[in-house]
Parts: sequence; structure tokens; C-alpha cells
Amino acid sequence: ATNQLDAAFTMNGVSFQRSSNTINDTISGLTFELKKTSASVVTLEIERDTTKARSNFDDFVKAYNDLNTDIRNKTFINGETGARGPLRELRSIRDLSSQLRQLVIGDATSGTITNLSELGISFDNSGKILKSPWEFKQRGQSGHWVSDLFPHIAQDDVIDEISMVKSMTSNFSEHTSANYFLHTGSGFQGRPSMGAWFGYGLGTENQNLPGFVVLNGGLIPPGGLDCFGSGFLPASYQGSVFLPQNEPVANIKPKEKSSELQRNKLSLLSDLDSSSLEEMDFDPQVEAAIQNYETAYQMQTSVPELMDLTGESDVVKKSYGMESDFKNTRTFGMQCLLARRLVQRGVRFIELTCPGGNGDRWDQHGGLVDGHGKNCKSVDQPIAALIRDLRKLGMLDDTLVVWTGEFGRTPFAQGSNGRDHNPFGFTTWFAGGGIKPGITVGATDEFGYKAVENRYEIHDLHATMLHLLGIEHTESTYRFGGRDMRLTEVFGHLIKEIL
Repeated sequence: ATNQLDAAFTMNGVSFQRSSNTINDTISGLTFELKKTSASVVTLEIERDTTKARSNFDDFVKAYNDLNTDIRNKTFINGETGARGPLRELRSIRDLSSQLRQLVIGDATSGTITNLSELGISFDNSGKILKSPWEFKQRGQSGHWVSDLFPHIAQDDVIDEISMVKSMTSNFSEHTSANYFLHTGSGFQGRPSMGAWFGYGLGTENQNLPGFVVLNGGLIPPGGLDCFGSGFLPASYQGSVFLPQNEPVANIKPKEKSSELQRNKLSLLSDLDSSSLEEMDFDPQVEAAIQNYETAYQMQTSVPELMDLTGESDVVKKSYGMESDFKNTRTFGMQCLLARRLVQRGVRFIELTCPGGNGDRWDQHGGLVDGHGKNCKSVDQPIAALIRDLRKLGMLDDTLVVWTGEFGRTPFAQGSNGRDHNPFGFTTWFAGGGIKPGITVGATDEFGYKAVENRYEIHDLHATMLHLLGIEHTESTYRFGGRDMRLTEVFGHLIKEIL
């Protein structure tokens, strides 16, 4: 209980007057309370209701700024209403730390503040090492360490096809920038996706399908469709998003009553496009847009044929998990089978995204056992089936399979049952595509926190992928903005241990 006071009090030279000695605001279970605890001491208390949804930094920022507005609007400051609040606009962790230090301690300049831990604010990071809930064992002739979460991938004939890089790193620890970095080689929005670069470098083997297809299981990565964009490359190289269902693309079936009527419409459109293109001095972006329309027309025949699985045996469908009692295994199984069928039809680059409903992708800040359990159950059987199927069909040597995230997770806990983002050391694995199978590259420290042996970064991943598909990454360039741009920027080394 708090005393009801009508007296004014002063904080860092700013006078406040209100009927209570507290000011508070709550968002997503996160409560801020500015409290006068004595005649000369003011504290800011931050509490979280653990029964509510987890609060993130955005929630913290909003509550903080709402508190500042509350102070400004509901108090008399130096005798005036509506005057400026004592807190500045929040721009960064360092900014916040400094301001809170000034607010609570009255000293914003004493020492260098680089994080919130100095103020006792930790956002659920307990700092305690969290043991894996699952047992790891060495599997196959390769001796790869694999947990019990992946019983299908752990089988000898699958795991021995895989090579692991356990020392991958990223430059970003936040989802959106890290996903742009993974997909485009830059942490900023608007650069061409690696799928677009592969199409630009290799061309296409099938004029009736896009060269870059994204099979969306339900969750587009943070960063959105810009993860699959063509950036400054021609628009024909951008990713086309397919859903793993009977009609994967909207309007794939003609609306006209006859094929002749549709051909007449398209013929008129082609004539108009040709005259407009000439007026625009054959602008390459316009040319690319016209090419996309032409590809879309061809897809009205090729996509229904792609989705027709009557030629696939029941044994094959079952091996991919398409008869599983778990919906997301069926979803990802369909994605993997379609990926194989797209490769067979000459599509150069295929990306598979995560099914929804498993606890927000692999981002288990809490609910680790439940979230990882569902995520692994979704992908384990389909991935194993894909590798076996590619090998059986003689396609594995010519098809590179890459499994990675934008970063890893911390070895210490977030809350009691979660892990935070970790860009300092995580695992990426490869299969097929001419790699040496069964190789382990690199290592993290004894905590599994930071890469300490054969450290690699995302630019190296891109350089190696390009190399395995026959492209020298330093020579795959596109002139834009006055310089020769490339996926790996001015970086990138081959991961030679797996070559």
C-alpha cells in the first residue's frame, strides 16, 4: 500500500505534484512504476506478470515512452501542465541505460553504461547455464553428435551424408537484420536475395517455372518478402512464393471460358507491352516485368503438373511423412517432396520456410521443450526422406542441401525454459552438391557460446554455396550505383574443409 500525498516532490531538479506518490503504466504484463520512497529518493520499479505473454524489448520501449507521456500529461512540472517530461526519447540500450541511471540515481555520466544489467534489468536472462533437455549421441560412421529430437536424420544412411560447420557466426542478433544478412549478405533491406544471385549467375533450365521458388510452410522469416527480393537485379530473378497445397499460386487457373479467348487477350497485351517498351527505351526493369508475365502464363500449365502427385507412390509419400498424425510433419513433408520435384524440373534455387503453430519457428525464448519438440517433429522425417530420395534418384551429387538459421541460441537460460539469440557460434549443415560427407568443421567454447575454432561467417556460407554450384563469388558481379556489387560484398572465404 502507498500513502496518498498531495505534497510536491523533486527529482533531479524537476518538481512533481499529484495526488499519489506513484506513476505507473502496464503493457503485455510489464509494469513500470515511478515511486517516491522517501523525501529524497525516487525509484523506478519494473515488474513482469509471468502469467501473461512474454514481454520483449519493443514492449519495454513502449511502456517506457508511455510512462514519460504519463508524467508529462498528468503532473505539474515547474508549475506548468503539459511541459516536457524528464525522460528523453528512447533510441538505444545505451540511451535507455543512461536515462534510467539519471532518473534513478541522479547521475548519467558516472561510468560507461553499455547494457541494462547495471540497473538490474535483465529481460528474463537468468545467466544460468541451461542443460539440454535431450540426450545427444554420436551417430553413424561420421560420429556426428545428434540429439534424440532427430531420430530419422540420426540414421546412419542419412547422417553420414551430412557435413556440419559448428562455428558459423552472424553480424546481427536481431531477427530482421539477421535474416536480411542471411538472405542477401547485408543487414539492410533491399538487396538481392541469394536465390536471385543464383538465378542471375546460373540462368534457368525451365522457361515454364521461376528460377527461384520459396515453398512457404506458413511462416515467412522476419524481414518479410524482402528476404526473397531481386533488389537491383532484374525483377525476373525475385523469388516466387508457393504454398504446399493443390493451388499453390493465386489465379493459376485461367478464368477465360476458352483457351482461344485467353490467347487473344495475351496477344493484345504483348502488342501493348512491345510498344510501351520501345517508348521506354527498353528499360530492363520493364523487360523483366514482361518476362514475369510470360512466365506466369507458362505456369498455368507447369504448376498444376508439378502439384499432381499421382505419379508418386504411396511408399514415397509415406516416407516424407505425408501420412503422419502430426499436421506440420505433413506440411513440411509436402514442401520437401515439392522441392525434389522442382529440382527435377530445373528450378535452380528453392527455399523452404517453417510451418506455423510450433511456438514461433525455432525462436524459443520460453517453452523450449514444447517448441523444439514440435519443430523437430515437423522436419525430421521429411528431411531424411529428401536426402534418401535424392540419392536414390541419382540427384544428390548435383543438388546442394543447406540447413541453417540466421543465428543460434544461448547456452544460458532465458527465464526457466528458454534461450536467447546467439550470433557468436551456431551450426549450419550441408548435404550433397559435391561436398565431402561426414565432416565436422569448427567448434565453440566449452559452453557452446562462441566459435573458437575455424570461425566462419555468413559471407563464407554464400561464397561456398556459389562455389559448389560452379560460380566464383568474386566474379559474380552486377554494376549498380557506380560499382560492381556482389552477394559477398568484399568478404567471403571458402569453407575448404568440406570441399
